[in-house]
Amino acid sequence: MDLKYKRILLKISGEALAGEQGFGIEQDIIGSICSAIKEASDMGVEIAVVVGGGNFWRGRLGKGMDRTTADHMGMLATVINALALADALESRGVPTRVQTAIDMRRIAEPYIRGRAVRHLEKKRVVIFACGTGNPFFTTDTAAALRAAEIDADAILLAKNVDAVYDSDPKINTKAEKFDKITYMEILNRQLGVMDSTASTLCMDNNIPVIVFGIREPQNIIRVLLGENIGTYIAKEV
Repeated sequence: MDLKYKRILLKISGEALAGEQGFGIEQDIIGSICSAIKEASDMGVEIAVVVGGGNFWRGRLGKGMDRTTADHMGMLATVINALALADALESRGVPTRVQTAIDMRRIAEPYIRGRAVRHLEKKRVVIFACGTGNPFFTTDTAAALRAAEIDADAILLAKNVDAVYDSDPKINTKAEKFDKITYMEILNRQLGVMDSTASTLCMDNNIPVIVFGIREPQNIIRVLLGENIGTYIAKEV
């Protein structure tokens, strides 16, 4: 099988796991996502996952709260999602390892780059939780950082929106969709697809990002097979 990418970093937003209920984890959705991940793994793709925590907590919700404390709470939310993903994958026969940027050995491995790479080489899905382990950095930045560290071929950015637009398509029905766009244009236009730190990190390390809608989890497979869906982001397009 001709695969466009052999090792990927899949970034899943916490909101995507909540589905229409808007909070917590929708079992049907996490199940369909994990079924697509299993299919990709069975195809021979090495898969790492960074998951957000917005379905439980976002740092900006902590009004009047110390920012570091609020961000640490968000990191803990990502651990809940990571364990849920691992459980759903394991139930489908996919070996997984959860690695956390904050040490919590009773439930997960600490993040160690060499160990993560060895897991990938052994066809285990590695799920990174707790973001970078530092406040003031988003899980998008964590995805860019981990992708660079594990030498991923690309970042698959799975969102509730199906592509990058010049404005919010939920508000502006005439929003223009981009099939391809450069990181510099994203930064100059201040598009909200990723935060500026993540965009710059991807640009500096020449890591392409494909943004697509996760409401159809088979989009993961379509990207791996080279179909042109969503938006392709790179240093040069």
